[in-house]
Amino acid sequence: MTAAKFTVVRAGALTTIQDAGRTGHAHLGVPRSGALDAPAMRLANRLLGNPGDAAVLETTLTGCALRPDRAVTVVVGGAPCPVTVDGTPVPWGAPVRVPAGAVLDVGTAASGVRSYVAVAGGITVEPVLGSRSTDLLSGLGPAPLGNGDVLPVGSPGPCPPLPPAAPWPAPPAALTLPVRLGPRADWFTAGALRTFTAAAYRVSAHSNRIGLRTEGPALERELTGELASEGMVLGAVQVPPDGRPVVFLHDHPTTGGYPVIGVVPETALAAAAQATPGTLLRFVSAG
Repeated sequence: MTAAKFTVVRAGALTTIQDAGRTGHAHLGVPRSGALDAPAMRLANRLLGNPGDAAVLETTLTGCALRPDRAVTVVVGGAPCPVTVDGTPVPWGAPVRVPAGAVLDVGTAASGVRSYVAVAGGITVEPVLGSRSTDLLSGLGPAPLGNGDVLPVGSPGPCPPLPPAAPWPAPPAALTLPVRLGPRADWFTAGALRTFTAAAYRVSAHSNRIGLRTEGPALERELTGELASEGMVLGAVQVPPDGRPVVFLHDHPTTGGYPVIGVVPETALAAAAQATPGTLLRFVSAG
């Protein structure tokens, strides 16, 4: 039987293909990429019987619309949003059957930032360096979706027994990020270190898949020299010249020359991916 294909009817503000990302290539200057809200991706896939890291669509704020050429089963999760099939409302966060030729419309996020569209069988574009993820920094992987694009779908596996309710976490009304200080905390004044873990920040509208930018008090440096570029990890909190911390997300550069005041554990970053501009943000010392 021929596998299904999606035609993109409405690409949305920024819709990309994402999976668990391409690990092990930082020495080549290639970041991980992958779904920013990985737990949402995995849960949507589980509800369809897919492997947890099967490729999905990650939408940004405005959703997207798709038309399959064959009947498919999908789950829309992550940021809550209205979902319709040919204009008829259908459940968010649960498997939905979409007939051949019908339009699945994933609407604007009611809260949060990123919704995830998973399909039974997964999105099966050709992988690059072992991943189907779009990397906005390096340009590796498929380009962000455009109207008229056609996306191949894999063969679905057996449908799993469904739970009475899936445990979708709500997007954060306020964001608390644990942070381990270092490796360059000694480049900042004692006052700046106190400010970093005591002051209130807000999520900046300039945030993206590369980094969560912040608005709030500037952190004063003790050392004013220049660092040689050094390796950057997921969750690194880099402080550029304006003094406002930037939390590196999945498309972050693999090297950088601004000092890293601390690192946020990966497990805390899914909430950061769903924090809307203006969300209250506090950094809390994790030791």
